[in-house]
Amino acid sequence: MRLARALVTAALATVFLVGAGHAPRAVAGELPGGTTFFTDPDSQVNKWVAANPNDSRRPRIASRIAGQPQAVWFARYSPSTITADVRKVTSAAAAEGQVPVLVAYMIPNRDCGGASAGGAPDLAAYDAWARDFAAGLGTGSSIVILEPDSIALISCLSAGELSGRYASLARAANAIHAANPKARVYFDAGHSAWNSAATQASRLRAAGVLTSGDGIYSNVSNYQRTANEVAFAKSVLGRLGGSGLTAVIDTSRNGNGPAPDNAWCDPHGRKLGENPTANTGDPAIDAYLWIKLPGELDGCAGPAGSFSPDYAYALAG
Repeated sequence: MRLARALVTAALATVFLVGAGHAPRAVAGELPGGTTFFTDPDSQVNKWVAANPNDSRRPRIASRIAGQPQAVWFARYSPSTITADVRKVTSAAAAEGQVPVLVAYMIPNRDCGGASAGGAPDLAAYDAWARDFAAGLGTGSSIVILEPDSIALISCLSAGELSGRYASLARAANAIHAANPKARVYFDAGHSAWNSAATQASRLRAAGVLTSGDGIYSNVSNYQRTANEVAFAKSVLGRLGGSGLTAVIDTSRNGNGPAPDNAWCDPHGRKLGENPTANTGDPAIDAYLWIKLPGELDGCAGPAGSFSPDYAYALAG
């Protein structure tokens, strides 16, 4: 996440509600177990499948990956088009009677300058981007995964920069809810092999999840087993008290669990996890989702976010 250069001005603070100091808001309605999530025809995997009809890897990739609903990431800073970009997805999902999963990935100093570095140039620009992102949500149900790693990965931030980030995350969530009350916003909980549940709950509270969020997410872009993530998410939620918050878990690549050496960047031998579903059988867990897109790289076997048919084929094996 790009280094935040200053806290947002008081004028900007009046535009968005800040979570601290407000009574807990009513969360969006429960996610029905029969929810059908959006399958993006413009995803990299679907484009690859369409462009490679004779490739020997195609049948497996098409059936096991391209045929499953996956998140749509908004990770390229293009403030002039973000509203239209989001609207294209939400409109297509609404036309199919599906719920889109949207990943807002634009926080300044993203990934602490790592393989996925980038984001808005500063928090003021991020606030404006988040408002424009929200303007494209339409009126239907949607899930927003708000800024992966933004709360779990903060080692590069000063105390002032961290405070500014937390406030900006709350403003972003509030802007989303103001634009579309049916949108469910989930905040970053890292994963079970990273920060402790107590640490993550404390950070989530500071970021305004109790007043601005509908829940939390775990395991985005990681490989921890679903059972471990369910237990971890429930532990985090328990430390947040009787908030009514729930969780979603990224199961896109956790079928074999983490690599033996806990490598996180394009490790070999990983497999797809549970297919996306809102029918988890657990009232605390809203859905298993494919948030990290299977076959899109972490940044070691190729540029972060690029699609590798070889990696996709191995995951689907």
